[in-house]
Amino acid sequence: MEIFTKFKWSILLLILPVFIFTGCTSVARTKIMVSNMRPLMDKMKIAVNKHDDPDLVRDAMPTSLLQLDGFIEASPGNKNLLLRASEANYGYAFLFLMDTDKKRALHVYQKAKRYAFLALRHKNAFQQVLENGSFKEIASFMNKYHKEDVPGLYFYTTSWLGCIELSVGDDVNVIADLPKVEVVMDRILELDDTYHYGAIHAVFGAYLASRPEKFGGQMEEAKFHFNEAFEISESKFLAWQFLYATKYAVQIKDKALFVSTLEEIVAAPPNLLPEANFVNETIRQKAKKLLTQTDDIF
Repeated sequence: MEIFTKFKWSILLLILPVFIFTGCTSVARTKIMVSNMRPLMDKMKIAVNKHDDPDLVRDAMPTSLLQLDGFIEASPGNKNLLLRASEANYGYAFLFLMDTDKKRALHVYQKAKRYAFLALRHKNAFQQVLENGSFKEIASFMNKYHKEDVPGLYFYTTSWLGCIELSVGDDVNVIADLPKVEVVMDRILELDDTYHYGAIHAVFGAYLASRPEKFGGQMEEAKFHFNEAFEISESKFLAWQFLYATKYAVQIKDKALFVSTLEEIVAAPPNLLPEANFVNETIRQKAKKLLTQTDDIF
């Protein structure tokens, strides 16, 4: 009996480290597995962006967003995944929810902003400085970020602007965040104004044009930024023309410019920018619908 007891404990002492080791490494193995999926996810993103059926992609996107949530749950510190999820959530809110379900759009923008924040927080005190720092402190802190941080800064900023736009009706205090957003936008402009077809110029253009001049709107500067975005993208990324029509032309009450810009989008040749086909075709659909609402807008 004593020999059997000693034998049992000997086996247990041999097996126990195996279970401990397995438990400790299962998380690590999961993270490695998720990281190894990056080439596949890159190819899937390329395939989706080349797609010419926006309705099909729209219907599939909620599933894709849930999958990304699951991958992040498995590998929460994966910066690439966080940026990918931030971009996907922002795109879903901007392209499909803003016109149909503003409450959901706000929720998805908040999620996109949170993921971008998590990707950026490797710089210490990011949230603390943005929320409580002076403008001078925020501007100084932005110097910690470099060109490789532009994607995270961009989707953090655009998601933040989306949240402000959808929240201002319920809480005018969110307008106080706009100067802080401008500081981050300025830093992106300094680091890489060509990122994503000149995206920061289009954002600046829409931002400056969407506010009446007596509240800080700057129409000439807005037009300058839109022209920069058109030049960088060679006018092939149709989302910038859409923002030009809906933000700039509407604000200056130029119905002819509004109509002609949307008509240019609708008449643009298919496969104009193959790597952004899905976005362009979605924007084409939105432009067609908006043209039918011209008289209501003006």
